[in-house]
Amino acid sequence: MISSEDILKGCINGNRNCQEMLYKEYAPKMFAVCRSYAQNNDAAKDILQNGFIKVFKKIDQFNHEGEIGAWIRRIIVNTALDYCRKVEREQQVGLEIINENQFSINDTSDNLNLTDLVNVIRTLPEKARIIFNLYVIEGYSHKEIALLLNITEGTSKSQFSRAKKLLQERIPNQFDS
Repeated sequence: MISSEDILKGCINGNRNCQEMLYKEYAPKMFAVCRSYAQNNDAAKDILQNGFIKVFKKIDQFNHEGEIGAWIRRIIVNTALDYCRKVEREQQVGLEIINENQFSINDTSDNLNLTDLVNVIRTLPEKARIIFNLYVIEGYSHKEIALLLNITEGTSKSQFSRAKKLLQERIPNQFDS
């Protein structure tokens, strides 16, 4: 039997077996935490996975002042809150797009919901989609996007304009019968 301290040391050293042991020890409890924040089990699994990735990346920062379980829980909760903020931003953006007719959605798309909108956004060409997401969903400015992607600010603006135009064309067509 390997001690908790040895498992922790192994995780710090990147030992996959120790990481698996730590995961198996805490994942069921942490999944319950994730489930309380997530809309469904798939989202909870994503939160759990992302949370444990953070745990293993930051495990060397655990200061042994409290229990490792409490430390892991704090990371999982923060990951869940990040997820909730992201979902809320996406929903707000979706509602803005739908409610404010930013993309000239006509009456044939009354049944448009956030999932449908996200699926249409996914059909955009890669560069336009990335810039659209960074600008609209993540809230970056065109100047910040230009720096992130190593492009000009004008390219960012033109790709965003292209994304908007494509969405104007695709959203009504997506739901015509």
